[in-house]
Amino acid sequence: MQISTEAIKALREITGAGIMDCKNALIQAEGDIGRATQVLKERGLVKAEKKANRVAREGLIEVYAHPGGRIGAMVEVNCETDFVARTADFKELAHNLALQVAAMSPTFISQEEIPEDKEVEPSQACLLLQPFIKDPSKTVQDILIEVMARVGERVIVRRFARFELGE
Repeated sequence: MQISTEAIKALREITGAGIMDCKNALIQAEGDIGRATQVLKERGLVKAEKKANRVAREGLIEVYAHPGGRIGAMVEVNCETDFVARTADFKELAHNLALQVAAMSPTFISQEEIPEDKEVEPSQACLLLQPFIKDPSKTVQDILIEVMARVGERVIVRRFARFELGE
C-alpha cells in the first residue's frame, strides 16, 4: 500500500513518533490515521513495559507558581540520561506535571502508594491516574508513556510537593 507523505506528516504531528514508525503504523492501519494512532499508542505501551526495569537517575526538578503566588508545585521527573533531560519533550512534560500537581492536588504518585486503610478515590488521589489537565481524554500515565515512546528512555515521577498559602 502506498502511503502519502502528507499522511505520515499528519500522523507524526499528532503522535510525535518517528517517520518510519508512522509509515509502518499507517501501512498496518491501511492508511487510516485514527487506527494508526492507536497502533502507535499500543507500541508505545509495549516500549514502556520493556523500559520498566531501567534505572532513571537523571532528570529535572520543575517548579511552578500560579499567578498571584498563592499556589505552587515542585515535581522531580527522572529519566535515564541527562541528554533526554535537556530535550524539549522532557522539559514540557516536567512543566505540565507541575501544572497538574498545582491544579489537581494529588496526594500520591501511583495507586501502589495508597495505604490499605485509607479510603480515597484513586483517580483523584493518584497523580498518574488523574485525567491530564490539557487533554482529559488521557491520563497522566498515558502522557508519560507517550513521552517514553518518543524519547526512548524510561521516564518516572520520583516525587512532588504542592503548596497553598494558608494551608
